[in-house]
Amino acid sequence: MSAALHLEDWRAWSANSMSCAGDSRYDISASPSPSKLPAMLRRRLDGAGRATCEILSALDPDANYPLIHASRHGDATHTLNMLEALAQGDPVSPARFSMSVHNAVLGVHSIAARHYRPMQALGACGHELDALLCEAQGYLMEGHAAVVVVFSEGSVPSAYRGHTQSPEGPCAVGLRLSWGAGKKLVASDIPHPAYPTPLDVIAWLNSEIPHLDGYRRWQLEAG
Repeated sequence: MSAALHLEDWRAWSANSMSCAGDSRYDISASPSPSKLPAMLRRRLDGAGRATCEILSALDPDANYPLIHASRHGDATHTLNMLEALAQGDPVSPARFSMSVHNAVLGVHSIAARHYRPMQALGACGHELDALLCEAQGYLMEGHAAVVVVFSEGSVPSAYRGHTQSPEGPCAVGLRLSWGAGKKLVASDIPHPAYPTPLDVIAWLNSEIPHLDGYRRWQLEAG
């Protein structure tokens, strides 16, 4: 394939730092504008979910592009609470179940933003970044002008810690990708796949690390 992915724009958020992005233009926690989510929808989401919706709105304000959201664990707190309730013989709330599924955040965003373009939710066992970029290439090959991808992680319950890799706190990062505008993404093979988190992606976009390792090694070149 002759065409290469290019990074047009990006946004980031971390619950543990109000300056997760080195340039405040890319940090939604520094934005003074209120969320576009109605209160009824906003309170259904955790911090990572709300940040994801704000990032999607910032990178796709006119609801023109396909959206892809990836999370390794999703809303693990809700999921674990439901499993514990089932183990105790208690009924599970249908509303809580509907918000625990992997595509729940995109569903909330689509209602709030009236987004009718393709949307996709992914979980890839730690390789979410590679999966996002691979799926984005597919949508661009279909003729879409750009694709917006978001990688987020929420709080991981204490019962899961020590059994899975996760960032220190809730975080999210989004990229708008196309074939031609912005910085070119260059990929090369690496011997041992890594498992980047959203915080690793933010550090890479901030040029704090020279490359980002997943299944492939990703680098940015000036457009």
